Amino acid sequence: MAYRRTPAVQARLDAQREAVLQAAVGLLAERGYGGCSMAAVADRAGIATGSLYQHFANKAELSVELFRRVVTREIDAVTEAVARHETPRRRIAAVVETFAARALRAPRLAHVLLVEPADAVVDAERLVFRRAFRDVIAVEIAAAVAAGQLPRQDPELTAAALVGAVGEALAGPLAAAHAPVSGDTLPEVVPALVSFTLRALGGRDDSDA
Repeated sequence: MAYRRTPAVQARLDAQREAVLQAAVGLLAERGYGGCSMAAVADRAGIATGSLYQHFANKAELSVELFRRVVTREIDAVTEAVARHETPRRRIAAVVETFAARALRAPRLAHVLLVEPADAVVDAERLVFRRAFRDVIAVEIAAAVAAGQLPRQDPELTAAALVGAVGEALAGPLAAAHAPVSGDTLPEVVPALVSFTLRALGGRDDSDA
């Protein structure tokens, strides 16, 4: 007869798994992907390394789950920012503004999400991450085109190009910093990226004459 976990045992395991993921998120933000070894995560979570293998078969499996958790948090933040604006152009600007500002405030974590060398399975998740942001922007571009606020264009292609350009623009500062960016830097970088985005779309920003 197969063993069935009792509700109490399952609840304990679920709580332990959650503690592991929270510990891993903290390590990822502090040390990057290379610092998230199974032993380091177990130590941060306060459990034996062997117990960690009850939840994740290896580092790659843990990393995928960890990456998905962090990415979901970022997508949620962008989605909430978009919902606060009424016009498609401002909603597109909100995506870039929110993503860039959050990245610059947590450069170590953002560097991991975007460019830090990792396992192939993590690289695959990065592609999903980029596509998720692309899709958020593409929906708003399509709405702006339909409303006559932007020139006709392929929303998905333009959105993919914007995601790539913004990620590339942030890669250097994130790699160099690995510490929170000062308040003097944020006002320069974030509006510049928003202006670039609106001009790339064929729109006008507030600095245009």
